[in-house]
Amino acid sequence: MMTPKALRLLLFPLLILAVAGVRAAELEVIVQPENDALQSNIRAHVGALGDRNAASLRRFAAHARDSAAEAMRALGYYDGDIRYRVVEGDPPVLRLEVAPGEPVRLTSVRIDVRGEGADLAAFEVPGRLRPEVGDVLNHGRYEQVKRFLRGRAQTHGFFDGEFVTRELRVRPDEREAEIRLLYDSGPRYSLGDVHFPEDSYFDQVLLNRFVRFEPGTPYHSDRVIELTQDLRSAGYFSEVLVDADPGAAENREIPVDVTLDERTRHSLGTGVGFSTDVGPRLRATWDQHYVNPQGDRRGMEFEVSQPRQNVGAYYELPLNPPMTDSLRFTGSYQNEDIEDTRSRRISLGSQWQSELDSGWQQVVSLRREETRFRVGDDPEQRTVLVLPGLSYSYLHRDSPVDPSRGYRFQFESSGGQRDMLSDIDVIHLVASARGLITVGNGHRFLTRVRAGGVGTNDFDQVPPFLRFFAGGDQSVRGYGYRTLGPTDEDGDNVGGRFLLTGSVEYQYPLSNSWRLATFVDEGNAFDDLGDALKTGVGVGIRWVSPVGPIRLDIARALDEPENFRLHFSMGPEL
Repeated sequence: MMTPKALRLLLFPLLILAVAGVRAAELEVIVQPENDALQSNIRAHVGALGDRNAASLRRFAAHARDSAAEAMRALGYYDGDIRYRVVEGDPPVLRLEVAPGEPVRLTSVRIDVRGEGADLAAFEVPGRLRPEVGDVLNHGRYEQVKRFLRGRAQTHGFFDGEFVTRELRVRPDEREAEIRLLYDSGPRYSLGDVHFPEDSYFDQVLLNRFVRFEPGTPYHSDRVIELTQDLRSAGYFSEVLVDADPGAAENREIPVDVTLDERTRHSLGTGVGFSTDVGPRLRATWDQHYVNPQGDRRGMEFEVSQPRQNVGAYYELPLNPPMTDSLRFTGSYQNEDIEDTRSRRISLGSQWQSELDSGWQQVVSLRREETRFRVGDDPEQRTVLVLPGLSYSYLHRDSPVDPSRGYRFQFESSGGQRDMLSDIDVIHLVASARGLITVGNGHRFLTRVRAGGVGTNDFDQVPPFLRFFAGGDQSVRGYGYRTLGPTDEDGDNVGGRFLLTGSVEYQYPLSNSWRLATFVDEGNAFDDLGDALKTGVGVGIRWVSPVGPIRLDIARALDEPENFRLHFSMGPEL
């Protein structure tokens, strides 16, 4: 006699096979004349049929017809004819044959706003949403307009707004409909005083500098969001909560309450990287994110690679506003031995960074540079320069990690004079631009160009960091790092007075994270503007890692056809 346990063991595989053999019933919707929007809406309203058999589908068919009729009315078709039948098979099919008939059209549309918001452009319904006379009635668009007006009221501080009139009159027999919406915005609320925690470590004067609006400013949710983002990006806090509750308003002025949790004061960071320009690289950083209640910061950085060793320190004071303006004092020592140049450089300086109303970043700097260097087999030289500088940069992109489009512009200038504590007269100018656009289904095109020039009365005393070299991962691929430029009688690369490089790259998407690339780079560093440019071509692969794109390229220098060079790098494309 079979035990219950043995019976279960026997029936379980049979049950699995039976369930695996069940196929979901199918819905077939035929609309004549064809109407994709209507067909999609009917499918959405009817929904999935599950594992119904033919008999179950016949019982469900009347409900499916009613759902289809509701879907048709939502798009303005009140006079349609729906026929259904069940086609037996494996799986069975419920077929709906739809003749939509003539649609109901709008004969009158009135959408008005009254109250303080009547003259506010934000309440103007955009054309993509606004129904017009002659349009086929669409209940969904009517509801979208209502949501739009309510949303605008909440965004702009009209918290007492309400609809005085909400009418959608439909006359199916006449195939006519009328829309009448009247929204009373009521009075607009304003933002009041911003209250920071009294027990915060940070000085209230510093915290108040983060607030970009004055008490009494008309409410806009973006101002609350902006304050939240500014505090979070300051680097002082681990948690930020900004509460502007209309229910706490007095005389329609909303108090803004901020809750803050300070982050850990110190952080240490280490990293190991690699690029074909400098090889393996070890980096370590120490940052004290706030030194005192005024929000000063300081830190140090160490970087070691085979051709370059660098140590630097900084001290930074936040200015007003602290999220964009700062004054930073820096000091660094760098030892470099790259190709035919060797240098030891001590730098001391300061820079004032600010953001202009146009969105451009401005940096005004002053630094003292003392460099001992040797180019080729020439004797070692020492040059001291005091360099005031001015730079501007602008970055626009649709994503910080992996943008699909954007552009960056950057202009840098610095110079020194013998009458102003420098050993030589020198001026150094660099301009660069990058662009990225994505078309179709992920096809990406990148371009970059960089140009520079140095003017001086004694080029031999210009240190390597002010001379121009080309070649490498971010310059002209197919050539070694800083191998392009004018040479002396011994063939040593001494660097040029001018620089011009450019690149065009196309990326083909393999998946969301992997792309194939092909590119053409061109450029050179030279003393004579008529000198020929060098060209490199190649292919590569891109991986969009969580920390940004990682690039591996194989490139060939066209004037050295037997020479292929591997390039590996990582970092943002803009």
